Order: sequence, then C-alpha cells, then structure tokens
Amino acid sequence: MNPIYSTTTETSTSSLQMVGFDYLTPLLQFFFGDSGIFSSISVAGGGDFFGVLWNVAVVVGYCIAFFFLYLYIYASIGIGKMTEIETERVKAHEKAFAMKREGMVQSNRFTQVREHIESDNPNDWKHAIIESDIILDKALKQIGYAGASLGERLRSITPTMLGSIDDAWEAHKVRNHIAHGGADFVLTHKVAKETIIRYERVLGELGLL
Repeated sequence: MNPIYSTTTETSTSSLQMVGFDYLTPLLQFFFGDSGIFSSISVAGGGDFFGVLWNVAVVVGYCIAFFFLYLYIYASIGIGKMTEIETERVKAHEKAFAMKREGMVQSNRFTQVREHIESDNPNDWKHAIIESDIILDKALKQIGYAGASLGERLRSITPTMLGSIDDAWEAHKVRNHIAHGGADFVLTHKVAKETIIRYERVLGELGLL
C-alpha cells in the first residue's frame, strides 16, 4: 500500500510524517491499471460484456419464473385431485349412511311382510309379496341401477353384479302374476313363503336385512 506523507516544519528542519494509507489507489490499479483485470476492455467491449451478462440474467430469470409457474400448476392440479378425492369420500360416507338408515327402514317394513306371510289369509300373502317387490324396487333404484321399472332394472343386472339375481326374477314373476292375474291367480301358502324367502335373499345380499 502507498503510504501518505505530510511535510511539517519545525524550526529550520523539514521532515516527512506518515499519516495513513491510501486503499483506493491500489484497488483501482488492480482492476483498471495497465496490467489490471479490465485493462484490455474498451468502452465498446465493456458494453458488449454487460449486454451478454444482461441477456444471461434475463434467461435465468425466465427459467426461474417458468419453474415456479410449473410448481404452481402442479400444486393446483394436486389440490384439485385431493379435493375431488375428498368429495368422493364424503359422498361415499353419505351414501353408506343413507343405505344403512334405509336398511333399518326396510328391515322394519320387512318385519311387517313376515307377519303378513304367516297369516292364514291368502290376501295377506299377496300383500306381503307386493310389498316386498316395492321394497326391492326402491332399493335397486337408490343403489343406482338404471331402468324405468323393476323389470328393466333387473335386466341391467348380471349375476356377477348380484348373485341372487335369479331369486329376484322368480320373485318378481310371482308378483306380476298377482298383479295381472287378479282373483283368477291362485297363490298357495308354500309358493308365497318361497317367494318371500327369495326376496329376503336379495335384500340380504344388498345389505338391507
């Protein structure tokens, strides 16, 4: 470092006194002196250098911006999927609760069906079968099987979807004989009980009994 001297006069004698150090001059010489780092860079060259540096900074800035944009989109999609999953989970719980509550109602209704089928009156047997058919139709409709009637809903169900589908069909046929045959259709107590047992199998598989 270059020391800075000051000249003082005491009587007739002159002497040099060091009062501090010059830090700036060596630093400027290091960067901009004849052998400094930027000594070979002209004004035009310096402009080109900073222009390139600016372009690099712009490219890096765009890359960072696109990266954060990607993170934002990814997070938005993830939140959307989580919301969708949560909504489906809530709907499933609501549906399960509704089915459980409906099952209790249907079970109570089927208690009355069992009472009717044990009666000695054939009209009570017919009423029990018709009531069972209504319960089954309502259950399949709530589950979501398509069709305007119970017959159409049963046609849309395969044995892999409902193992007791044949019981449902046989029981529904007896109900149709009662509905369309009127007083001419003779229903025995044995057939009536067998039909109610078929309805019980189907409703039991659906979890309503």
